[in-house]
Amino acid sequence: MTAQGYDVARVRADFPILATTVRGKRLAFLDTAASSQRPQAVIDAMAHYERTSHANVHRGVYELSQKATDAFEGARERIRRFLNAASVREIVFTRGTTESINLVAQSWGRRLGPGDEILITWMEHHANIVPWQMLCERTGAMLRVTPIDLRGELDVAAFEALLSPRTKLVAFTQISNSLGTVLPVERLLAAAKRVGALTLIDGAQAVAHQRIDVRALDCDFYVFSSHKLYGPTGLGVLYAREAVLADMPPWQGGGDMIRTVTFSGSTWTELPHRFEAGTPHISGAVGLATAIDYLESLGIDAVHAHEQRLLARATQALRAVPGLRIVGEAAHKAGVISFVLEDVHPHDLGTILDAEGVAVRTGHHCAMPVMDFFDVPATARASFGCYSDDADIDQLVTALGHAREVFG
Repeated sequence: MTAQGYDVARVRADFPILATTVRGKRLAFLDTAASSQRPQAVIDAMAHYERTSHANVHRGVYELSQKATDAFEGARERIRRFLNAASVREIVFTRGTTESINLVAQSWGRRLGPGDEILITWMEHHANIVPWQMLCERTGAMLRVTPIDLRGELDVAAFEALLSPRTKLVAFTQISNSLGTVLPVERLLAAAKRVGALTLIDGAQAVAHQRIDVRALDCDFYVFSSHKLYGPTGLGVLYAREAVLADMPPWQGGGDMIRTVTFSGSTWTELPHRFEAGTPHISGAVGLATAIDYLESLGIDAVHAHEQRLLARATQALRAVPGLRIVGEAAHKAGVISFVLEDVHPHDLGTILDAEGVAVRTGHHCAMPVMDFFDVPATARASFGCYSDDADIDQLVTALGHAREVFG
């Protein structure tokens, strides 16, 4: 499906929830950055697994357990191909991006101590701030933060200046969830590599919108969540280079991550299972693999081009709304627009938009330092996905007009 021939009406038909109404109005779902909707193919795949194949994995010799294990490990292989990882041993299932980052902090991070530094950016989601703060409190390491400017762009020169031999890890988002800014990841990775720091990319907002090749990026860790990728909630992925992962201790103990257990001690199983204690989200893995199939059937490049066209159209339309200010206008953005409307609190604005069938996110978007930097308590945020269309933008603009009438 080419960008020119992108059939958004056909795509929308694949998402049952988009046929629903909200308060008697057509649903304009503009909160994909928080959680994308699921196509029928994902819903069906998960239901089929539950109806025909459910059992616990890795532990059973009976046929149903073998079918479940094949489905679960098949999903791991599908994700490996999607990311172009070198081996399934580099693909760890977690509950989401947040847990993936916490896994790295609580396992790899144990080696840090006073004098060591972790470098992040001012535009990070709380999930890429708080685990490092907690780690620094435990170890005595220091957290350094790269500033941003009023366009919502990273100060790359400051980033490079903050790097030193003391920098042990650099962790940054690929695309800001609150501003939509696309970071220059290749330049940041190269700079981190020059000082010998390991690198972690938060790909939660990128993985559904552009091609990801972890070997080409040459990052050490890459994390994302299924529910940002048209898959189910409660599942995430940690990619880690095998040499790095093999040198990390388990972060949780329990079933399926052990080789032997005695009361005097235990030994661990092979990668990646030593980081997957307990029964996993099996149907979620099946759903994520199907979501990847679905996205690639549309063509990631075609989806990206479609979303960029919507971003340009929506940006132009919102700039024309009296009293509206877009927060974050970086030169390179993904399909995310944060904005404030003069004299209207974003939470009140979200309520009015909901009455018109428009679903946007309001609040600090788990990025309170960004809100503090722009001196706003919160913003409203519209975000696009493969199913977003021009009618969604028109409905948003009309609803904003109603909001201005309500608040005079």
